[in-house]
Amino acid sequence: MFDPNLLFEQFFNGLQLGLLLFLLAAGLTLVFGIMDMMNLAHGSLYMLGAYVAAQITLWTGSFVLGVAVSLPVILLLGVCLEAGLLRPLYARGHLDQVLATFGMILFFNEFVRLVWGPEGIEVPLPDFLKGNIVIFDIPLPNYRLVVIGVGLIVALMMYLLVTRTRTGMLIRAGASNRDMVQALGIDINRVFTLVFGIGAALAALAGALAGPILAVTIGMGENILIQVLVVIVIGGIGSIRGAFVGAMLIGIIDILGRSFLDTFFKLFLPVNAAETAGPAVASMLIYILMAAVLFFKPQGLFPAKTG
Repeated sequence: MFDPNLLFEQFFNGLQLGLLLFLLAAGLTLVFGIMDMMNLAHGSLYMLGAYVAAQITLWTGSFVLGVAVSLPVILLLGVCLEAGLLRPLYARGHLDQVLATFGMILFFNEFVRLVWGPEGIEVPLPDFLKGNIVIFDIPLPNYRLVVIGVGLIVALMMYLLVTRTRTGMLIRAGASNRDMVQALGIDINRVFTLVFGIGAALAALAGALAGPILAVTIGMGENILIQVLVVIVIGGIGSIRGAFVGAMLIGIIDILGRSFLDTFFKLFLPVNAAETAGPAVASMLIYILMAAVLFFKPQGLFPAKTG
């Protein structure tokens, strides 16, 4: 039987997942769209942000401080990675970039295993973030509302940064014609370092916020990276607006599909068959959407030149 309250609750969960995906996708789409760098290690920055925030939280008892510390730490790590390891790869092909950054994934996974062990970390929430807020007689967790609020604020700030500031102008110009930007006397490497640092900080923020909801474990970055790549393809590489729209679509469709497809299939399939087909089709929904978008708009919903 259809339950509108359950639909609203799962839509809310999909919105929260979508905003977490946006925090990751925004940074990665800038790196890929502007620097033409295929960085598979972006998920590792997400994982490290979660671990740093979790560790600071356990040491100090302050989750807010944990999140605040993780951002500059991972931003600095991102800057060092870009300047020391990734910059020589700009002139290389995407295959070399994929192989190099895949090696970084293996390194960071083993680094986390050595420092924190294989078991993962549980992140305690402060009392003021526990509990629920009742909306339309539906209890919604306070923390998930905070995640949604932070995601929306960051989305607005990213939009204003890219479209309303001189730094954003340089970022967009570098995406369009990096040689011309360099000919005008702008240090394009500094712009690239800034972009990569922003992307790393956003990944850290996503990881820190995901810690209390998802498990802070080794390899958590690889699990979500595939969804982030789908978001970027759907939204349009290099487009912040595209990353936001794509993340919302993927988050909501993924959660609603996993929640209701088996019930839908039960309308015309035997129960056992519906319970088997529902999760299987739900896991394919985002890829079906990606294929449909690529068929009608190969450059994504909002290509960077129009985003």
